Amino acid sequence: MRLRALLETDALGLRLLGGEDELDRTVRGVMTTDLRDPSRYLSGGELVLTGLAWRREPEDSERFVRILAAAGVAGLAAGEAEMASTPDDLVLACARHRMPLFSVDEDVSFASITEHVVRQVSGERAGDLAAVVDRHRRMMTAGPAGGGPEVVLDLLGSDLDLRAWVLSPSGRPIAGSSLAGAGPALPAAVSATLAGEHLAASRTGRRGPHRITTAGATYSLFPIRSSGRDLRETVLSDWLLAVEADAGDWPEERLDLLHGVTQLIAVERDRREAARTVRRRLAQEVLELVQTGAAPAEIAARLRVAAPVLLPGLGTAPHWQIVVARVEWEGGDIPGGPVAQALLEEVLVDPGAIGPDPSDRIAVAHTGDEAVALVPLPSVPPAPSVPSVSAGPDAEDAAAVTGLHADALLAAVREPLSRGLADDGRLTLGVSAAVHSAEGLRGALEEARHARRVAAARPGRVCAAGHQELASHVLLLPFVPDDVRRAFTARLLDPLRDYDRRHRAELIPTLEAFLDCDGSWTRCATRLHLHVNTLRYRVGRIEQLTGRDLSRLEDKLDFFLALRMS
Repeated sequence: MRLRALLETDALGLRLLGGEDELDRTVRGVMTTDLRDPSRYLSGGELVLTGLAWRREPEDSERFVRILAAAGVAGLAAGEAEMASTPDDLVLACARHRMPLFSVDEDVSFASITEHVVRQVSGERAGDLAAVVDRHRRMMTAGPAGGGPEVVLDLLGSDLDLRAWVLSPSGRPIAGSSLAGAGPALPAAVSATLAGEHLAASRTGRRGPHRITTAGATYSLFPIRSSGRDLRETVLSDWLLAVEADAGDWPEERLDLLHGVTQLIAVERDRREAARTVRRRLAQEVLELVQTGAAPAEIAARLRVAAPVLLPGLGTAPHWQIVVARVEWEGGDIPGGPVAQALLEEVLVDPGAIGPDPSDRIAVAHTGDEAVALVPLPSVPPAPSVPSVSAGPDAEDAAAVTGLHADALLAAVREPLSRGLADDGRLTLGVSAAVHSAEGLRGALEEARHARRVAAARPGRVCAAGHQELASHVLLLPFVPDDVRRAFTARLLDPLRDYDRRHRAELIPTLEAFLDCDGSWTRCATRLHLHVNTLRYRVGRIEQLTGRDLSRLEDKLDFFLALRMS
């Protein structure tokens, strides 16, 4: 389509501020951004929509427009929601670089312009995508019953013979034609690998599609981005489109078609994001009541309001579980709270659950750099294959509940999210036990926060800890000062290490096995494939070198802790 056609559509609310001689430029796509330098996301021919958040001083306009012109952007449209009028310095900069400039009426959303441009551009380039767009438009106006992004992917399969999936950052399937029974499902291991590759590629700034071959098939990965904010603000929550095909030899028209599909799905995702506002507000209200020590009756009243919203149709009051998350970036220039909030809304879903709806049952608030999730747990008998949690001491008579386990949560998200955090980010999670009353929520919040601090004391980009660990020695070990830790382990283990190094005697492995066998000579000798007398000789040498007696509980405990801290 031509830029001139945009002015002829009154519903878009566009007003031309400059560049009338350039209105015959061809528009190939659309991008929304408030980055100071969006060049790595531009391929040429885009209509750029901006809220001007990048402008801090008049000189910024020249730099921004120069970047757009160098990238071959078709035109620039500036929103008037934040400013009463478009700054004169921006108008002059666009004139110098022959960049057509439009202003967008504050009553018109960027999403509406995006959908219109994608529909028009795609209709001109490929008739098969016009059907996709039209069906998607009807689906979006029909509400949740319309079918969600599956409609678009089904048409990609039927019209273009492409198998495609929308995946969360951890690889959980959000949508896909195979989810409705049309072909085999994408294996969980493959989904996680694709998500990890997408996150790693995104952090390096490489433009999509990213191609990867795994499990004997080639996939092309297209990012689904809903805004042009700093990548670190969205990389852990952005969806991706995975297509089982090698896009390396595709013609430009088909690549444009798929990019158009990602923009349509991004519009749908933005609508789902807006729908989370009520749940976020409920979570914020409950969190504030719990933190300020409100009466349990007042908290219970808010829970009664939250339960129907989060679990419509549930007959009885659910149990509740709390998860606390913190995302930290080196330099501290990106607020961690909103990032962690969006992340929890994507990952606090059973990895086996399909579609976007399960995430609608998670309410997440954020305060400072911390996000707190209120997770409802229906009182149902747990499935044999699903790990469950105890309902806690305040729910002795309650039915069993299926809840979140820190280990299972960590296993589901660690690999892909670690790649998205790269070398400058860290995620720590704490999971509480389940409670069934307002009285238990304050304790659950403190429990989850304490578990997160335990996780933060561990190495790794993604770490999690659960309530089960708070009654174990593992709660204490991470908080032992480094100098005390080094002195304690050196006093007990250095003599053994030195001896092993000189004589290859394997005293350290022998000590570990002996303690792991609870001091049983027979079991330990069998595990190490040694004669019992040889084992007795080694243990005697350990006692001689350290001055300890491995028949005493106190000395066994000291060795156990030293090995754990080393």
